[in-house]
Amino acid sequence: MWCSLGASLTVGVKMAAYSRSQLQLLLLFSVCFCGFGSVFGLKPASGPAEPPNAPVLRPADPPAKDAPAAAAAGASQPRRATGWKLSEEEACREDLTRLCPKHTWTNNLAVLECLQDRREESELAPDCNHLLWNYKFNLTTDPKFESVATEVCKSTIAEDVHTQGEVIACLEKALVREAEQQQQQQDHVRPIKEECQKAILRVAELSSDDFHLDRHLYFSCRDDRERFCQNVRGCHCCLHPKKKKSLTFKYSRDYCRDALTTRQKLISQDYRVSYSLAKACKVDLRKQHCSLDTNLPRAREARLSYLLLCLEAAVHRGRPVSGECQGEMLDYRRMLMEDFSLSPEIVLHCRTEIEAHCSGLHRKGRTLHCLMRIGRGDRSTAVDSMCQRALQTLIQSADPGADYRIDRALNEACESVIQTACKHIRNGDPMILSCLMEHLYTEKMVEDCEHRLLELQYFISRDWKLDPILYKKCQGDATRLCHTHGWNETSELMPPGAVFSCLYRHAYRTEEQGRRLSRDCKVEVQRILHQRALDVKLDPELQKRCMIDLGKWCSDKTDTGQELECLQDHLEDLVSACREVVGNLTELESEDIQIDALLIRACEPVIQTHCHDVADNQIDTGDVMECLVQHKHQKEMNDKCLVGVTHFQLIQMKDFRFSYKFKMACKEDVLRLCPNIKKKVDVVICLSTTVRNDTLQEAREQRVSLKCRKQLRVEELEMSEDIRLEPELLPEQKKQLSPRCHQRIFRLQEVEMSDPELDYQLMRVCKQMIKRFCTEADARNVLQCLKQNKNSELMDPKCKQMITKRQITQNTDYRLNPVLRKACRADIPKFCQSILNKAGEDSELEGQVIACLKLKYADQRLSPDCEDQIRVILQESALDYRLDPQLQMHCSDEISKLCAEEAAAQEQTGQVEECLKVNLLKIKQEACKKEVLNMLKESKADIFVDPVLHTACALDLKHHCAAITPGRGRQMSCLMEALQDKRVRLQPECKKRLQDRIDMWSYAAKVAPAEGFSDLAVQVMTSPSKNYILFMIALSVCVLFLVGLLCGRITKRVTRELKDR
Repeated sequence: MWCSLGASLTVGVKMAAYSRSQLQLLLLFSVCFCGFGSVFGLKPASGPAEPPNAPVLRPADPPAKDAPAAAAAGASQPRRATGWKLSEEEACREDLTRLCPKHTWTNNLAVLECLQDRREESELAPDCNHLLWNYKFNLTTDPKFESVATEVCKSTIAEDVHTQGEVIACLEKALVREAEQQQQQQDHVRPIKEECQKAILRVAELSSDDFHLDRHLYFSCRDDRERFCQNVRGCHCCLHPKKKKSLTFKYSRDYCRDALTTRQKLISQDYRVSYSLAKACKVDLRKQHCSLDTNLPRAREARLSYLLLCLEAAVHRGRPVSGECQGEMLDYRRMLMEDFSLSPEIVLHCRTEIEAHCSGLHRKGRTLHCLMRIGRGDRSTAVDSMCQRALQTLIQSADPGADYRIDRALNEACESVIQTACKHIRNGDPMILSCLMEHLYTEKMVEDCEHRLLELQYFISRDWKLDPILYKKCQGDATRLCHTHGWNETSELMPPGAVFSCLYRHAYRTEEQGRRLSRDCKVEVQRILHQRALDVKLDPELQKRCMIDLGKWCSDKTDTGQELECLQDHLEDLVSACREVVGNLTELESEDIQIDALLIRACEPVIQTHCHDVADNQIDTGDVMECLVQHKHQKEMNDKCLVGVTHFQLIQMKDFRFSYKFKMACKEDVLRLCPNIKKKVDVVICLSTTVRNDTLQEAREQRVSLKCRKQLRVEELEMSEDIRLEPELLPEQKKQLSPRCHQRIFRLQEVEMSDPELDYQLMRVCKQMIKRFCTEADARNVLQCLKQNKNSELMDPKCKQMITKRQITQNTDYRLNPVLRKACRADIPKFCQSILNKAGEDSELEGQVIACLKLKYADQRLSPDCEDQIRVILQESALDYRLDPQLQMHCSDEISKLCAEEAAAQEQTGQVEECLKVNLLKIKQEACKKEVLNMLKESKADIFVDPVLHTACALDLKHHCAAITPGRGRQMSCLMEALQDKRVRLQPECKKRLQDRIDMWSYAAKVAPAEGFSDLAVQVMTSPSKNYILFMIALSVCVLFLVGLLCGRITKRVTRELKDR
């Protein structure tokens, strides 16, 4: 109504503007005077106080070209007695009866306010419109109103500003200034009284429909209005945010800009000050019950932020809100994001941060983004908690997550990215922000857009409702599972930041666990998790609990994704709260590795080539990571992907829960068999040891479940695949390890040797040789099969070298050789118990038990099965000294001095052992000399143990000892007898080697005499002159017996008398 009237008055603008400014004083007086009637000695009536000398009015002519004349005529009308009432006039009686309650009819100002408030619901008659206009025009000429306003608000009005509407302008500025400086007011400064505040806002509200009614704004901006709004009819349209840009950001004078800014600040305190917004959203406010709570103070209920939050809640919940209202809301949300000064809380609580870091950035939302950048920074530059809360409230009110265009700084920075990477999405769609996050840290992203995006997402991530798609899909689940309240309501028990944590805890529940998220909600939760994995600051809980640890351990990790990796690397060192949240996030990643968006991007070529089947599954249960591990060494694997996969494998070693499949398959077995163990490597060893013991003891039933045993093999394979997951160390490096590390390595090697399939290096290097020689061999006997074919001409040199390494490892401890352990399980406790008593449970015996069994083999005291296995070990170690750990340990110096050339040979064929035997007299260390003598002793028991002698005498064995069964020194005795038999002619090389061995054995007998009767008997039985020695012993016994018989008793006879005494 007021807009149409203002448009029709094209003549006499100055007089009309002057009169309307007096109307504002009238309204200010009418509102304030009721509360302060006692100041003037007046008695308040049932409505606003009746002004004296009410004018005599007649209905004015319709506002057409004669409107100025009508206005002038109205202004010159004589005044009637004070008893005249608007309700008695025929022009407005019908509208008054229809719209206003009867108790207001006796008061003209009450009638005026009623018709003013209800004009949008029902159109007034033209004659009534003219009557009301003339009444206000004549009434405001009374000079008493300005004096009343000055008296009521005298604590606010500090100087004589009584011209051109400066009184009201001063009061409005004072009201804005008080809202921005609440905490900085001094004790001697009197605040604006509540009644006066309401009056100021009411005046601004009533003048919002016509540009001319705000006299100060009219005179400040009339030139700019003619320049920018000349085609706009005389409403308050230039106050609209769309038009305000032209006046404030181009050529407008400062005082016009200040007047417009003051008006907009008033709108932020009371949305009714915006005529267009109040008109467009009046019906929607009533439908959505945004003013239902009568306990709320009017100041809060009327705030622009409250209106926006209430109506945004309705939109997010799918309730109907008119398009016109949503359009107005969009403009004012953009207005809030562009100019921080329109938010009193920002000005009040962020003043220090603005002055220190963001001065001079007042346009296009730059100041807000500056504050957001500081807000997401580290602790040294963090904003005050009140400022942080004010920023969060502003983001919630403006809701830029629903439409990125609201954030002008983001829109301008990301325009090029949106046009290239997100052009398939409708402009203004909420998915634009999600699309930008998907392209974060990619080639399509520009640096300025990246910064603005992360600044905004930091605050959106702290309230799940600010992501409209997430809220739409999950509001039912949040109410059902997390007991949330309305969109703009909070709860101490479930703050906005905790709702998402509740949702993702239910996102990965199994059917057995129940209370799962709906399918659509789970998809959105996964999307948010993928986005948050890009930056730790986007995870509120992680940043809150790990702020100290981030500064302590990860201050130098500034590259993308490094902070989370750093926290995972230092998992054991983190404080308990941070360790818990990092552990939970890592556990989620193990189930859905796509949460780690950076890793997925790096590994995209490998996934597309080798893992596309499992990657296409909607539910990832660790299949993608398992596939990546299996194809780590493919040509498509790049360095970034390889580092990421290996890092994740290393992290999995810290806790068995970080391996989803292993956790699900073995959780019950771990709780039952390995309680109080969390590290995955220890859990794997514990379960593997249980499986091995049950197998060796031939238990009727395995204690580890079948599904766990299957998954256990997968984990063992992965552990053996990388030196950082399961180290393989050279003997000289073991001395540098701590006892605990040495113990752990031994336990891992024990598991690996029990199942060669777990030996990743062996299976990879010898893959072709296994196909060639061991296709029919059992999986657990692959290494045994390879050892048997080690010296084949078709054996690959690299594979042969790998087999030798495994033999060296096995010979360090009998427990690393499952075949030997099983064959000698009765002999080891019988002959080598003293060694077992001294050894630790998980420490290597350095070949002591095998050395003990070798000596018993020479003594021919082992069981047949054990003897066969020891013979194989003796034959192999005779060709390569490295397979004899005792010899290598005690003779390392002598080998380097006396046999360096032989030791440097690429192919070991027993040269080093022969060198030591030849240089036996030069060996000074007793331990080494003893080992060489033991080798000589062992060679007497079996000629195959002496490869040099066996090679030299191969033909003679075939000709002279073919019928002799190998073993127990029988073939060696055959050759010795042939050497002594002059009728037999041996090969010269064989004869020479045999003679050398006899000399060595003679020397050995001298320097190493028998330590007891058993050793003496063994030496006799293994001697080449055994028959001669036994004959001489028997002859001596017979001679002694005959001498006794022939000579009788040597002692003197004793007489019977002496016996009977």
